[in-house]
Amino acid sequence: MKTNNKYLAIYQELADLIKQGILAPDETIPSENELAAKYETSRETIRKALNLLAQNGFIQKVKGKGSIVLDVTKMSFPVSGLVSFKELSQNLGRSSRTNVEKLGLIKPDPFIAQQLNLSGGDEVWEVVRSRNIDGESIILDKDYLNSRFIPSLTKEICEDSIYRYIEEELGLKISFAKKEIVVEECTEEDYAYLDLHSFTHIVVVKNHVYLDDTSLFQYTESRHRLDKFRFVDFARRGH
Repeated sequence: MKTNNKYLAIYQELADLIKQGILAPDETIPSENELAAKYETSRETIRKALNLLAQNGFIQKVKGKGSIVLDVTKMSFPVSGLVSFKELSQNLGRSSRTNVEKLGLIKPDPFIAQQLNLSGGDEVWEVVRSRNIDGESIILDKDYLNSRFIPSLTKEICEDSIYRYIEEELGLKISFAKKEIVVEECTEEDYAYLDLHSFTHIVVVKNHVYLDDTSLFQYTESRHRLDKFRFVDFARRGH
């Protein structure tokens, strides 16, 4: 094995141990000295392998404690992207199903009207969908769409992908969203549609979504079970 590639082999072996649960979440992995002795290499090589593990979300370095194994069973939810659930589940490579719990045109209450900048008389599509991944319902998506842009919706469209319908069938271009992530107490609706077990709080991603002409057409609350997701982003330092 080439010395300059040895850290990659060590990284891969440790990553596989974490994926298999042999190195369990919250467990402290051996020290740099112990790993250097085990793999018969330098601490610098071990440090490079550990840095790569940290960068890829396998471990967290904690001052005074060493390197702690993270729970890699959590699914990565991209914060900065605009992806549909269908696209997300395909990227995760997991079995998934969408259940349409509510679908209809409604007169928005004052809160929803404010979120969509609507005046009196406007109607919105209310779509409530529970998302089942690997046999558990762990996301509740509550969508409100301005009917001026989306004149019709069906259960079949909502079970498949509303974004695909908007872009491919209606010919509209979805451009950007303003997002907010908060933790809230679970509602009766959350308990009715999700497998929450003993959880009392839920992570809510709130989206105001715009078309490429800057028209605000959608307000969404995507409600996620606390233990199933980690919210990831890519950040670049500006100069």
